Amino acid sequence: ELFHSSIAEVENEELRHLLWSSVVFYQTPGLEVTACVLLSTKAVYFVLHDGLRRYFSEPLQDFWHQKNTDYNNSPFHISQCFVLKLSDLQSVNVGLFDQHFRLTGSSPAQVVTCLTRDSYLTHCFLQHLMLVLSSLERTPSPEPVDKDFYSEFGSKTAGKVENYELIHSSRVKFTYPSEEEAFQVGPSPPGRCRSPLRPKTLLLTSTEIFLLDEDYIHYPLPAFAKEPPQRDRYRLDDGRRVRDLDRILMGYQPYPQALTLVFDDMQGHDLMGCVTLDHFGEVPSGSARAGQGREIQWQVFVPSAESREKLISLLARQWEALCGRELPVELTG
Repeated sequence: ELFHSSIAEVENEELRHLLWSSVVFYQTPGLEVTACVLLSTKAVYFVLHDGLRRYFSEPLQDFWHQKNTDYNNSPFHISQCFVLKLSDLQSVNVGLFDQHFRLTGSSPAQVVTCLTRDSYLTHCFLQHLMLVLSSLERTPSPEPVDKDFYSEFGSKTAGKVENYELIHSSRVKFTYPSEEEAFQVGPSPPGRCRSPLRPKTLLLTSTEIFLLDEDYIHYPLPAFAKEPPQRDRYRLDDGRRVRDLDRILMGYQPYPQALTLVFDDMQGHDLMGCVTLDHFGEVPSGSARAGQGREIQWQVFVPSAESREKLISLLARQWEALCGRELPVELTG
C-alpha cells in the first residue's frame, strides 16, 4: 500500500524486492545513512529518514520531496526518496566478498552504494535485479566513448588480477572483484576520527587479520569522473598476527552482535610498524613498546549472525593450526 500510494511513479509498476541497508551517495561520500531500498519493475527507490534533509544540497534532481496530497489522512508520510531509474542504470559493481554493491548511472547524482555487509542479502538483491532487467526491452549498445587519461592508463597495473565482468542482456555491466585487490593498501592518516562505532572492513588471511578504512563509493572510477578520488580505496587502520590472538569474548547483553578480539601485543611483530613508523625520527608518544604484558582489544560489531559465526569459525581453525590448541572463546554478561 505504501509503495503504490506514495512511491511508485507509474500505475502498473510492480514491487519486486525490499531491503534495509546502509547507503552512501556519491555526492556525500562521508555520510553513511540507513535506507529502505525498494526494487520495482521501473526503478530502485531509497526511502530516507527526514533528519537527513540538511545533509543534501539543493536542488538534487533525484530527490523527491513532494507530499502526499491526502497527507493528513494518510498513514504513510514519506520525507525523502532517492530514485534511480533502471533505464539510467549503466553498471553494478560488487564489493569484496559480496559485502556491498554500487549502482552507477551516467552522472554523480545517479551513483549509490548499498552496504549490506551480508553476502546473502547482496546475492538476493542482485538476483532480483537481474530478473527485472531481463524483463526490460533491450536497447542498442551505446556509442563508444573517447577514453580519458585515467581510463586509458589506469587499468594497466602490472601483476594485477583482473576483475570478472558480466554484460547483462539489458546492457548493464556487472563487475565482481578479484579477492586479491584488498592487499593494495596504504597507511591511515594521523588524527583520524575516533567515534564509538566506525565502519571498518575486516580482512582475514591465513596468518594475519586487518582492519581497513574502505572507500565504498568512488571505486572503480565511474566513466564520468575526470580525476582520481582524494582517498585511496583501502587504508590500513590496524593489523595483527592470528597467532597473537589470545581469546575471543562474546557477550549476549546488551549487544549479541559484538565480539572482542584480545591480542597479546608482541614485541617486534606489530604489522603497523612497517607501515607507519618514521625510521628517521623518534618513536611517537603513546606508542609504548610491546612485549611488556600489554593487551590490545578490538571491539568488533558484526550485524550478520552468519558472518559472525563464520569469522569465529575461521579464526578458531586458523589459530588451532598455528598454535596447536583450541582458541579460547569466553562468554561475558
